Amino acid sequence: MAIKKFDTKALDLILEKMIETVGDSKDEIFRIGEQCRTDYESITDELKEIKRKVAQIINDGDKLDAQVRRARLRLSEVSKHFKDYSEAQVREAYEVAHKLQMDLTMNRQSEKQLREKRDDLERRLVGLNETIERADHLVSQISVVMNYMMSDIRQMGEALETAKQKQDFGLKIIQAQEDERKRLSREIHDGPAQMMANVMMRSDLIERVYKEQGADEAIQEIRSMKKMVRSALYEVRRIIYDLRPMALDDLGLVPTLKKYLQTIEEYHRSTRIQFTNIGDDRRLPSNYEVALFRIIQESVQNALKHADAITVQVKLEIKQDHIMAVIKDDGKGFDISESKPESFGLLGIRERVELLEGELTIHSKIGTGTLVIIQIPMNL
Repeated sequence: MAIKKFDTKALDLILEKMIETVGDSKDEIFRIGEQCRTDYESITDELKEIKRKVAQIINDGDKLDAQVRRARLRLSEVSKHFKDYSEAQVREAYEVAHKLQMDLTMNRQSEKQLREKRDDLERRLVGLNETIERADHLVSQISVVMNYMMSDIRQMGEALETAKQKQDFGLKIIQAQEDERKRLSREIHDGPAQMMANVMMRSDLIERVYKEQGADEAIQEIRSMKKMVRSALYEVRRIIYDLRPMALDDLGLVPTLKKYLQTIEEYHRSTRIQFTNIGDDRRLPSNYEVALFRIIQESVQNALKHADAITVQVKLEIKQDHIMAVIKDDGKGFDISESKPESFGLLGIRERVELLEGELTIHSKIGTGTLVIIQIPMNL
């Protein structure tokens, strides 16, 4: 069967536009879900405070109710034996009873308002939870669609000009998929997988602490484990969402890096991240921007996860004929000469630098931090 002549560039453009549109929709739904999660946490905190106030105002109301009953008895006693009391005493008994009754009325009104607000917040939480579940479901469905669009090339065969083009096209897609799977496996191995293993160990420890030291110590361990689970959840969301930073397409490398590093610094409050761009603030080809972003992202994550760095410095220099990136941290460092397999993180950095025909240099010693230098020629 002869292969039908077709404008492959037009086909590539159509597919790229479809994937881009679907990807934008996925990103938008993800942002909606994340905003709902933020609102959910905020409203949950507000609900806790409202419940505390409700309990407090009920307690105050009970005390006022008891005081009102006593004041009424006093007023009844004064009224019954009116001649035995002075005018001032009668007036005082009436005013005290009236004031307490007014305070009790205001208390009941406040209690009603707080209960209504509490009920409204609980309804909003239910709605937000449903929205989050729907958003997660939609993101999952869109991911399936994108994977199908990007991986299933069987229907493209007759549209390519020659058998050679079909083979090259399929191999490129397969290679791209394998490269992405490797990167994801490295990130999951270095991040959530290790955190989940630690959670399992901590759960066993909590059991032992509860038996040996009591509930208070066990609760402290549970709170610590919750922080660990929250960090693991953050890593999973970061891996899912960062499959391709949307801002790279819209804003370029420098603004995206700046925003990303600011976000990471806000999350890791014990570490200060300094970013300096000393070169040209111009757009680069998409493959350069994505690769450089991933390289710097991985280097910074290594400094945060493994080096326990207090300060991380990131410098970027974009010139006409080359690009240089420098990532320096003051962490615990490591022995480069020690004969052991490279970590997944360093291996991923090295692979990406080699793909861009660049040069990677790493200087590190135990106790002196780490310096990573990347030099990429602009072969355009």
